[in-house]
Amino acid sequence: MAGEDLVELKFRLADGTDIGPSKYSPATTVASLKEIILAQWPKDKENCPKTTQDVKLINGGKILENNSTLADCTLLVGELPGGVITMHVVLRLPLSDKNNGFFK
Repeated sequence: MAGEDLVELKFRLADGTDIGPSKYSPATTVASLKEIILAQWPKDKENCPKTTQDVKLINGGKILENNSTLADCTLLVGELPGGVITMHVVLRLPLSDKNNGFFK
């Protein structure tokens, strides 16, 4: 695959820090991207996702489905020649035990 076919992405965390940028094949799935995010998650962050289920990727105002590929997602962002696409990372962490009392 030619280098110009790759999609350059960075992942923006809620506190404004980034993971990446790195280049990925258009055939890369959102589920694979979530695994990469887990592996590269900064160790000094207070809230850390434990599984890919804890991570949501948002691009162009849409939550991306795990089975979607980057090729599917480029329609949301449009073509940015030579540009880096920023995807936002949102965590869905389980409630801690002390918070569960509010819902009983």
